[in-house]
Amino acid sequence: MLSIQGLGLHHSGNYLFQNVNFTIKKDDKVGLVGKNGAGKSTLLKMLSKEINFYEGSVVPEGNITIGFLKQDLDFVKGRTVWNETMQAFEQINAWKNELEEVNHQLATRTDYESDAYTDLINKMTELNDLLMNHDAYNLEGDMEKILFGLGFKADDFHKITDEFSGGWRMRIELAKLLLQKNDIMLLDEPTNHLDMESIIWLENFLKDYPGAIVLVSHDKQFMTAVCNRTFDINNKKVDDYKANYSKYLVMREERREKLIQAKKNQDAEIKQMEDNINKFRASATKASFAQSLIKKLDKIERIEVDNEDVSKFNIRFVQSMVPGKVIFEAQNLGKAYGKKQIFSDVDFIVQRGDRIALLGQNGQGKTTLAKILAGDIKDYSGSWNLGHNVNIGYFAQNQEEVLTPNKTVLEEAEDAATEETRPRVRDLLGSFLFQGDAVTKKTKVLSGGERNRLALCKLLLRPFNTLIMDEPTNHLDIQSKEIIKLALQNFEGTLIVISHDREFLDGLCDKIYEFREGKMKEFLGSVGEYLEYRQKETLREISAEKAKLHSEDVKVEVKPVPKEVKVEDKSSIIVSKEQKNIQNKIKKVEEKISELETKIEEMEATFTNENPSDETLEKYNKTKEELDVALQEWEYLGSQLA
Repeated sequence: MLSIQGLGLHHSGNYLFQNVNFTIKKDDKVGLVGKNGAGKSTLLKMLSKEINFYEGSVVPEGNITIGFLKQDLDFVKGRTVWNETMQAFEQINAWKNELEEVNHQLATRTDYESDAYTDLINKMTELNDLLMNHDAYNLEGDMEKILFGLGFKADDFHKITDEFSGGWRMRIELAKLLLQKNDIMLLDEPTNHLDMESIIWLENFLKDYPGAIVLVSHDKQFMTAVCNRTFDINNKKVDDYKANYSKYLVMREERREKLIQAKKNQDAEIKQMEDNINKFRASATKASFAQSLIKKLDKIERIEVDNEDVSKFNIRFVQSMVPGKVIFEAQNLGKAYGKKQIFSDVDFIVQRGDRIALLGQNGQGKTTLAKILAGDIKDYSGSWNLGHNVNIGYFAQNQEEVLTPNKTVLEEAEDAATEETRPRVRDLLGSFLFQGDAVTKKTKVLSGGERNRLALCKLLLRPFNTLIMDEPTNHLDIQSKEIIKLALQNFEGTLIVISHDREFLDGLCDKIYEFREGKMKEFLGSVGEYLEYRQKETLREISAEKAKLHSEDVKVEVKPVPKEVKVEDKSSIIVSKEQKNIQNKIKKVEEKISELETKIEEMEATFTNENPSDETLEKYNKTKEELDVALQEWEYLGSQLA
């Protein structure tokens, strides 16, 4: 589908890639991995032809389409979410507009016997065939499915996109890309700005995507679930592993062990050559031999082995004084911005040693609560109390606000240090991958991942007994996330963390506070158990949103007119065609209901002979939920024919 041959890219003589070769086939789901700066995003831009100044070639096989999720948005002001999402269907929209104009002319002109009128009828038939062949009259269902899956509500569809934050606007852009069904889809950090529920929905959507995918993500579980192939970008090359992320880790370690042995052999060979050069250089009879060894030594391509063992960093937070038993206690806590109530009537007690994850959709108040507890927001309703001897370390989501632009990395870290921790500053910076000249960089030129690493390093230089962390893993590569998780696991104090990364939270938190519909409640269970519960609830909520959407605003479009019917009857034709379309949908739903009922009966029959496993019970319950959704859809469609 896409063949890459001899790919190379260099700047000022330094290569980012050199002589890279691979082929992407139809069913490939490729995950790009590598440290920040290795070139993952750059490779996506090269495949999309956004970057075209490179060596080698990117050759598509046939007339394939490539879609690329860009980070820069170009929305037309004033469009609703629904209308902006419709822009995904550029060609279909053009055909629909043309058909609308043709239908208008057929309705207003009276020269029924003219050649021009016959041409209009033929054009209408041609456009109808094109729209039917491209399934243009079932697009609304696809749009609803994807928008609901990405976290939008029925009420959001008619809101202007200008009202939404950048993160939600990026979800609209992602929805448009998913709807286009390109042959190859290029995704650069698609889970950024998504909450955990939407990430899981996207994960399931991409697993079933019929085309090829090339994906950059720092979410290990997401990569493992979606990808069946992994490209490791390192040392100017791309190592191709025919495996998902989890299997890739095992295979890479095996390859790394072989590389370490090869490096030992090479080092021994180089040392022997250097010894011979030093031995024979001064000898008149051996000088030419020494020169040939020097040339041979220069041509050797040195084997490099990355050190990826995070356990060696052994990073630990400085422990502060022991606080009282109660860290935070809140009663009827609430916060509103103008007329918009974010949350209300929130009660909780955080005790010493608690490790709490704040979960829920974006915009529900997680960051707001973190800022209240950190003392950054003082305007709220209700009350909360800070416990005795509580010393809070706060990691803010927006690091631009907590770093001084003109200070160097070293100066920023030294200013945060105490007398006791000042001698550890350079060692800690090295543990957070600030080594050599990197410590002299001004903070204003740091990337998002570098800013996060520096802010986290600063937290380790002061004593705290309570940490509030708001999205600490944003922009971090996988190795950096592992370093932070290890440090937090070793932290002996109280932890409150906001994150949408399932793997990061797993084993880190033992309590969950869920934010939803302006309320907060404690969930008793692990992150995995919470996600199982939330997936079932989300299925029911989406079903309710669909029912709400169709009961309030049924979208009716001009439907194709059969060739054999006379033009003067076209008003009745549109109605009958609409009804026929609904009848076809009812037939499909009835077939699905019958299929689901059969599955349920078969499973129930096996239950009488043997006790079902947990996996079988989960499948049984999921099938019943699918049946409930199908019955609601059947009931709604039937009401449209009444």
